[in-house]
Amino acid sequence: MVTLKGDHIYLRALEPEDLDFIYSIENDETIWEVSNTVTPYSRFLIKQYLEQAHKDIYEIKQLRLVICNNDNLSIGLIDLFDFDAKNKRAGIGILIQANQNRQQGYGKEALKLLTNYCFDHLELHQLYCNISEENKPSIKLFSNQGFEQVGLKNDWNLVNGKYKNEYLFQLINN
Repeated sequence: MVTLKGDHIYLRALEPEDLDFIYSIENDETIWEVSNTVTPYSRFLIKQYLEQAHKDIYEIKQLRLVICNNDNLSIGLIDLFDFDAKNKRAGIGILIQANQNRQQGYGKEALKLLTNYCFDHLELHQLYCNISEENKPSIKLFSNQGFEQVGLKNDWNLVNGKYKNEYLFQLINN
């Protein structure tokens, strides 16, 4: 896969050397709500996952890319999931790991790079994302990139004993 490069970040495929980075993200309980995670992941499971990461999106129906800054530091992940070649759509999710790297434009640039890749190279018709009603930064990010709120899923996720609503956003390539 070609590297997707912007002005301040680039997206690259997963590498075996990403084990510690992925491990730290997947086991950070403060972001489990965003990723819908409920249990920790072992290094062994993440190593197995990384060994399969080279497989084609058409085979495994997902693509995870590392967001790197211009100093070659891994700062986040951006994912395509539920890839549906027949209906030409996929879900998209993004995470910037450290608070100091959030709201710096990295997510915006990564989302723009991946959206362009999806429409230009994968020839998708639409992308969608699911965002908690309380996640104002993500709502702003996706809205500013042209995603439209098309639905509200009431009491969708149970978080710490409380049900939370989730928005469905969609971007259609016209």
